[in-house]
Amino acid sequence: MTRPAHIAHLDRAEDDLSPAGDGERYFNRELSWLAFNRRVLEEACNSAHPLLERLRFLSICGSNLDEFFMVRVAGLKGQQAHEVDRRSADGLTPGQQLGAIIAEADRLMESQQAVWADLRTLLDETGLWVLRRDAIEDNVEEWLEQHFRDQVFPILTPQALDPAHPFPFIPNRGLSVIFDLERISDKEPIRELVMLPAATPRFVRLPGEVARYVAVETMVKRFAPLIFPGYIVHGAAAFRVLRDSDIEIEEEAEDLVRYFKNAIKRRRRGRVIRLELETGMPDPLAAVLKTELGASGTIITESGQLLGITDLDSLYDEDRPDLKFLPFTPRFPERIREFDGDCFAAIAAKDIVVHHPYETFEVVLAFLKQAAADPDVIAIKQTLYRAGKQSAVINALVAAAEAGKSVTAVVELKARFDEEQNLLWASQLERAGVQVVYGFIDWKTHAKVSLVVRRENGQFRTYCHFGTGNYHPVTAKIYTDISYFTADPLIGRDAAQMFNFVTGYVEPHDMNCISLSPLDLRARLVELIDAEIGHARAGRPAGMWAKMNSLVDPAIIDKLYEASAAGVEVDLIVRGICCLRPQVPGLSENVRVKSVIGRFLEHSRIWAFGSGKRLPNDGARVYISSADWMPRNFDRRVEYMLPITNPTVHDQILDQVMVATLLDDEQSWVLGPDGEYTRVTPGERPFNLHRYFMTNPSLSGRGAALKKVPTLSLRAAP
Repeated sequence: MTRPAHIAHLDRAEDDLSPAGDGERYFNRELSWLAFNRRVLEEACNSAHPLLERLRFLSICGSNLDEFFMVRVAGLKGQQAHEVDRRSADGLTPGQQLGAIIAEADRLMESQQAVWADLRTLLDETGLWVLRRDAIEDNVEEWLEQHFRDQVFPILTPQALDPAHPFPFIPNRGLSVIFDLERISDKEPIRELVMLPAATPRFVRLPGEVARYVAVETMVKRFAPLIFPGYIVHGAAAFRVLRDSDIEIEEEAEDLVRYFKNAIKRRRRGRVIRLELETGMPDPLAAVLKTELGASGTIITESGQLLGITDLDSLYDEDRPDLKFLPFTPRFPERIREFDGDCFAAIAAKDIVVHHPYETFEVVLAFLKQAAADPDVIAIKQTLYRAGKQSAVINALVAAAEAGKSVTAVVELKARFDEEQNLLWASQLERAGVQVVYGFIDWKTHAKVSLVVRRENGQFRTYCHFGTGNYHPVTAKIYTDISYFTADPLIGRDAAQMFNFVTGYVEPHDMNCISLSPLDLRARLVELIDAEIGHARAGRPAGMWAKMNSLVDPAIIDKLYEASAAGVEVDLIVRGICCLRPQVPGLSENVRVKSVIGRFLEHSRIWAFGSGKRLPNDGARVYISSADWMPRNFDRRVEYMLPITNPTVHDQILDQVMVATLLDDEQSWVLGPDGEYTRVTPGERPFNLHRYFMTNPSLSGRGAALKKVPTLSLRAAP
């Protein structure tokens, strides 16, 4: 099904478009994202973190930047190539944005290399070495050479670069080494290329108790005489390629499965967006690469001594607990333990909120596994956006289908970089008898919902799970998210309508609780903000507190400016991109924005509105959602917004999760009106959000530990 005509189509790099760009009202979306990634890099410099954790932050920063170029920069390059002159919300053309992006990205990459140099020195001091070519000692030379002969050499394929050998295709994120050689027999110069297969481990651990690693490209250069016997090596350097990796959906794509199988193949051969050259590459070799890979629009840069910073993550597997965070084991919710592990009995008795990763994702799996095994369960419906490679969720759905239950899985093929995995899951589910639905052609189904229909006392009862995160067992250990379980019949009927909308294009009517995008979620959010504006103008207390990953949508930003002008106090926790300018006199002086970056990735979406009450816990409206405040979430995705009306769950989310997030002063940054983020200086009684919930993982009860904190007024600690 294509989108209704009234919903405008926007390209991937146009998430922040408005009719007239205004740099005084909005920050640039791309530069704001780069500012977020710099905050991630700052955690690699945070001496309060163990060294391998700092290394992991550096790796994440590198991975983030790769994806940014493969998708966002590629989109802007595409607009530029097609002479699209539409301006971003802050008034910049694609070309102007690219100029600013490239300059800032280059600075960020320089910083990454500087951080790596510092961390490398510190790791050396702890006995974890990544050896340079000239630091490989004679006593390991023989072992390393034998390893190279046995494990590396057989999979290398050197290719001459001359008129008889066209320049080879370099895959996306492909790391290669180019050589400048001279044949000894006749002094003939020749250039050769060696691509390093992706299956090759980036770092090889040398034998012994001391952790010593050698990068694979270092080995290839060192043992070049084994690859090229009879040649003199005059120069060698590594390079890396990033390609356009987004998948555009064509309206005429009638078979999504076939389309995505072909699109994934095309993506691997997308145009080169960035060519990264090892610092110090000889000019003649650099000239060859620029000629062969530096097509019009390719961004060429010297990227330092270590290309592919993201690969440093593999060093984290070293068994050095002294260089990692103290282990943390999430707890299973006590409420379900009280019912001897019976999820349905516990949910039927009372709604349950689970706070990941402090409380285990196993409770979600237990819910689905019990549904699969329970003979009274008639039907299961499940959305799947990202489920991971080892998914117990998939296994539970397969088991349910094989047990004869009616199982429907909405598999989102457009989940970026998970398309191939989701195709595999879809095939496995279909073989088991699951009804697999792919949803809309133009819209992504991003809502995270499970629905279970169970026969009880001769009637059907619906149990639902709503998540702010994915059904992904790995990310559930490092992302903070909310899981909400309920047997409320009104919510169950709404959830059923949501599934009917996605599977059969039956537009919902008379929804009781849930708001859905792209239908009415935006309008409902505007109503809630307008209500606070009305309270402020009437002289009543007015306030908003919202937590999300990104704030980009110009119309919602303008509505927040209107609220600020009316006197509404607005506190926003925006982890990543924020295009709103806070604390600008006459525009947003009542809006404050903070970002929390720490051990866990802040991922939950929680929105609260004061409703004219003097204190938020007197009656604030609280919502959870799968959506960020971005045009794509409001206009081009199926998302949900759910009010939390159960008093206990309401207080747990508001008085604990939101309060603790606002009070954090050890992992928080404050956004200024100039776009700069300033790290918060801890007060006399420092408060660390993640440490607090690791110590007090359960949201049951009234959050006694937070009662000791001076303020519960939901005012930002900074």
